[in-house]
Formats: sequence, structure tokens, C-alpha cells
Amino acid sequence: MSAERRLTYSQAIHEALAQEMARDPAVFVMGQGVDDFKGCYGTTRDLARDFPGRCFDTPLSEEGMTGVAIGAAMVGMRPVHTHIRMDFVLLAVNQLLNIAAKARYMYGGAVSVPLVVRGVIGRSWGQGAQHSQACYPIFMHTPGIKVVAPTTPYDAKGLMIQAIRDDDPVLFVEHRMLHFQRGHVPEESFAVPFGRARVLAEGHHLTLVAISHMAVEAMRAAALLAAQGISAEVIDPVTLAPLDLDTIVASARRTGHLLVVDHDWTFAGAAAEVIAGVVERLGAEAGAVRMQRMGLAPVTCPTAPNLERLFYPNPQSIAAAAFSLVGGGGSWTPEWMDAPEIVEFKGPF
Repeated sequence: MSAERRLTYSQAIHEALAQEMARDPAVFVMGQGVDDFKGCYGTTRDLARDFPGRCFDTPLSEEGMTGVAIGAAMVGMRPVHTHIRMDFVLLAVNQLLNIAAKARYMYGGAVSVPLVVRGVIGRSWGQGAQHSQACYPIFMHTPGIKVVAPTTPYDAKGLMIQAIRDDDPVLFVEHRMLHFQRGHVPEESFAVPFGRARVLAEGHHLTLVAISHMAVEAMRAAALLAAQGISAEVIDPVTLAPLDLDTIVASARRTGHLLVVDHDWTFAGAAAEVIAGVVERLGAEAGAVRMQRMGLAPVTCPTAPNLERLFYPNPQSIAAAAFSLVGGGGSWTPEWMDAPEIVEFKGPF
């Protein structure tokens, strides 16, 4: 097998689903549009053909269908419930957080809910106020449910397999523009453990922790910073609950600067939790590390592309904030860096 085998993020998820469905007849896929010929960005394409009766469309009834998925999981099935937008998962919050997440505790360990819930987040294509939200901090807050947000195709495949095999509910967060990212993915089946962050780039002046597609933007920002003589270490948390604070703390202690870039609003968000955890772990040393969080502007997401471009952190704004944090001195306006996946994204259908 070639070590250079490269797949897109969507192909990696598709391969994980197909391999797990072939391995375990208890695994099935459900959700709006999963049997469509485009198959949710290609992630479920042809699964209905290859696994008859085990990949099927669902009606516009997220709460009811989540109840079906939870019931199936409780009796030994392993459902993967796909939502083309994370916003639709909000319609099933009671089912997920009051039933699925609490079942093991409430039944004294006699009941498990091996359920994977896929939620697509992010900008582009004019998603606007009600179709672009991230929402994962809501689920991070509740014990009993794991939250993962892989950025690389390798982690997308490995974490999907790990999530399907886990005996507790897992929220699998996918940014829509990540589906076009390419990376190394082994053909054989493999699992990526929960709770392990990934260092995407090593550096010694600054620690950049970036969630989901913001990790891609942070890598671009790191390239801009390098041209200014600033070396940034980029860390992708990969899983948000459980969260690998050890890797982040070790890096922040070494660099003395920490910038956390989230794909959600900053107030009571994932970035706030990362910084709070770092401060607690560092204790008296926390004063030696300069910290800052970045996220969405505290307004509702606009639909117009020109306003959307201002709403989200981008390589330029991330690089500028990092430059200021490390005390670069003076004003600096980084050059604009185009994101090729925005061009590739044409909408879900």
C-alpha cells in the first residue's frame, strides 16, 4: 500500500462508513438525503445500493427520528444519524441530552446508546442565520456525550470508526468546506482514539489552537506569520469532549503565547473552555502566558458574502491578532489569502 494514498475528507468518511457497515451488520445510516445520488457531499454515496435497507432517507422530523435512532441503539444496533446542517440537531436536543446522554447513568450501566450524530457546520453558499451555526458547546457542556470535530481526512476516517464502535453517543462535527480537503488516509480500517489533540505545525513563538475548519485557516495564518519571523505552533484539538488539555498546556507553557480560534461565538464557547482549562492547569504559571480567544462576531450570521467574510475569522485576522499578541510592534496588515475550498463548494445538492 502506498504511503501517499490521498483521499478527500468526504471520501474518508464514506470509506469509514462502508468498512464499518461491511464489518458489523448492526451499523446503519439514516438521515435526510443520505440515499440521494450525491450522498451528503459524497459521504453516503451508493451506501443504499451496497447495503440494502441499511441506508435510508428520513422525514423532516428530527426529534422523532432521533428517538428511533436512540431506541435502535438501546437494543443493540449502531445507527449513524446524519444531519445536513447542525442547526437541525437543535430540534433533537432533548432526545440527545436528556435521554441518550443520560441513559447509561440512569439505568446503572445496564443500557448503552451507541449512536453517532453527524452535524454539518459552517459558512459559504449563503447559509445565513439559521443554517450555519456550530452549536457544539451546547453538547460539550453535558456529560455522557462525546464531541469530535476532526479537520484532516485521516482523523475523519479514524474518528468515525472510533465513534461507531463506541458504546456512548458521539456528536461528529463536520465543516462543510472540509469535505474538499485532501490528505493521507490508509486503506485499512483504523480507529483514532478520543482525547488526543494533533500538532499540525511546530513552532516556538506562539501556540495557535484552532477548531474544525479554523485549523485550516490557522495553518494559512501561520504561513503569513512565518514571513514576519514569527513561528506558530498549530494545534487541532480534534476532540472537544474529551479535550486534550495536556498537549495544549505543554505548548502554551513553552511558547508563552496562546491564541484559541473557534468556529462559534466566544461567550461561553469552546475557546473559553480551552483557556479556562489552561489557566487552571498552569496555576501560578498562568501569568507568564499571554492568552486570547477569537471566534464569531457577537451578532447573528449574515447571508451576504461580503458581510459573511467579515463575520468569520480568516487567515488575515488570525495572523494580525497573533502578531499583536506576541508583541510584534507597529501595525501590520497581512496580505489576503484566498481559500480554494470556497470556490469548490457549490452547495449540498
